[in-house]
Amino acid sequence: MNLDEIQQIFFQECEEGLAMMEASFATVRQGDDDPETINTIFRAVHSIKGGAGAFGHERLQAFTHEYETLLDLVRNNTLTLSSDLLGTIVGAFDMLADHVAAARDQGDPPADGAMLARLVAASVVPAPLPVASTATATASLPATGPAASADGFDDLFALCDAPAPARPSAEGDWQVTFVPGTDALDNGGDPLLLLRELGMLDGDVLAADVSRLPLLDALDPERAYLGWTAIVPAAASDDDIRSIFEFVGACELVVERIPSAATPPIDAGVAAIDLLDEPALPAAADPIDPPVEDDRPAAPMATGQPVDIAAPRAAVSAPAQTIRVDLDKLDRLVNLVGELVITQAMLAQRLSEHGMAGISELTDLDHLTRELQESTMAIRAQPMKTVFSRVPRIIRELELETGKRVRLDIVGEMTEVDKTVVERIGEPLTHLIRNAVDHGLETPADRLAAGKPEEGVVTLSAVHHSGRIVITVADDGRGIDRKRVRAKAIERGIVAADAILSDEEVDNLIFAPGFSTAATVSSISGRGVGMDVVRKNVQALGGRIGISSNFGSGSSFALSLPLTLAVLDGMIVTVGDQTFVIPLGHIVESLRPSDDGVKVLGPSASLLDVRGSYVPVHRVAEQLGIEGAQTDPSRAVLIVVESDTGQAVLMVDSIQDQRQVVVKSLEANYAAIPGLAGATILGDGRVALILDVDALISRWRRDPRLGTAPLGMAA
Repeated sequence: MNLDEIQQIFFQECEEGLAMMEASFATVRQGDDDPETINTIFRAVHSIKGGAGAFGHERLQAFTHEYETLLDLVRNNTLTLSSDLLGTIVGAFDMLADHVAAARDQGDPPADGAMLARLVAASVVPAPLPVASTATATASLPATGPAASADGFDDLFALCDAPAPARPSAEGDWQVTFVPGTDALDNGGDPLLLLRELGMLDGDVLAADVSRLPLLDALDPERAYLGWTAIVPAAASDDDIRSIFEFVGACELVVERIPSAATPPIDAGVAAIDLLDEPALPAAADPIDPPVEDDRPAAPMATGQPVDIAAPRAAVSAPAQTIRVDLDKLDRLVNLVGELVITQAMLAQRLSEHGMAGISELTDLDHLTRELQESTMAIRAQPMKTVFSRVPRIIRELELETGKRVRLDIVGEMTEVDKTVVERIGEPLTHLIRNAVDHGLETPADRLAAGKPEEGVVTLSAVHHSGRIVITVADDGRGIDRKRVRAKAIERGIVAADAILSDEEVDNLIFAPGFSTAATVSSISGRGVGMDVVRKNVQALGGRIGISSNFGSGSSFALSLPLTLAVLDGMIVTVGDQTFVIPLGHIVESLRPSDDGVKVLGPSASLLDVRGSYVPVHRVAEQLGIEGAQTDPSRAVLIVVESDTGQAVLMVDSIQDQRQVVVKSLEANYAAIPGLAGATILGDGRVALILDVDALISRWRRDPRLGTAPLGMAA
């Protein structure tokens, strides 16, 4: 593995760390600022800092060093996590994400001067009360002569002369010997932070090795001379311990099990000293091992306050076993499974032609092939959390730009969907979030006047429904003002002034290219290039978007997307001498109408009576320019489908089968064709085109006369 590959792994870990930090911030905002949550944020920044130094990203390393310093003061309870301080920490997180992106994309680092100044200013520790703190600090130190000097060095020397603490160790505990290289302090390095990480594993630093410490006249303050010996409980794993030192440069590190319960011997050149200045935390009750009395003297902090470094032992659970796989390899596996599905369908077709369709082995093969396909697709599945984790930052930016107060509620972030869908849904989702805050939510003053709380609510949810994933962006704002939307549409020439439109049709006008109700153009909206992009991107994913709005109460946008773009369940139909596939997710029902079930409105227009509602019938043959197809609706098969503009009916000649098909991209193998979502290979080897239901119906509704021209030829 070369250096570039290792660096890519580092950036992947950066993304994971940033996602973990975002989740931790959400927890802190809910009032749960327990020490482990703060430690999680600190560890993520510390890991990014270590990797940044290893790969020479100096600006990223310098920023994380200041960020880490502030977080360390918070987790040690030296600073209290106030709302202002939390705002600084969250703002620094946004800047950290920009730094990581710049380093990954080899772009220019962001201008972080103002944020660095905020971090430095926030890291200033208030001066302690000198009398009370000094008295408390020296009370626990051994008497070594005259009173402690004002600079506190006598206290440290007293600790160095103290005997080794009698810390009992159990058989199987880890002994960790760490001697950093002399250049360990370069580039903002701090070995003490590594020791504090050991303390978070419930470890105890037993002794400092001062054998390499030179005389004062030879001492270089920028070099590291000390080493340490620590004990870590057996509950920690070897990987947990070594990961702390993962990005440390040249050093001596020995991690080994203690064979007996005796305290490990300490060399003559090693002096007992406890350098972990962690604050005392309440330890959870342990039903197996009783708490151990520890009479060691407390090491003074810079403030002179006594510190107890005992930390609670976190519950250790077996981590999930994972492996990193190159995406190209995974895509090849998915393609091969797809070809296997096609071959299985061909085999089933051949056996059926010879009267052998019912053999049990063929049924078993069909079940195994489908299970293999589903398992393979599950490997590509990712939780929506990878997309949703970006939204809090977008909300924070919009709050600053608009002056509005917004609370984000996220539901179903662990709902899984195919990786391709996850990658391509980010841009439409960003547009919808910005639209909800800018157009949907009112200002705090307007909300109070309307009897609402000052803080608006944006809800982001994801659920599985009928073999698809439905992503909803809802707000409790003003809703869609249909009179204003209609007036703007008439003003821009999108609809005629005398057009009769339903509420649903008025709502869908906001997706028209160039449409906007914003009074002024801003950095957020006003140019009319947002919602039409959303619809196009969603349709490109084989999905549809629906709107539900109540004026004065809010709006909801629901994106219905396929769980995967690689396979789909479809109904195979014939139109003339051609074979097509209609995605099953669009189909409501199929039927042969009675003689009086279809109302003819002209030479090519007709309506189907669907339980009292008249739905327009679209002749697929006319839209696609296919000759020899059935023209009489009463003799054809009518398929009721659901599109993003409501229900419609597709008229086809017959239904052949219903099966799962492998989607092949027309764009990659031929060219993009409006109205067609892709192609597939059937069991008999024929190529069948997959209909894009939304595009077909939208095209017909814009101008019904296009139904007489072959698709792709009409303007």
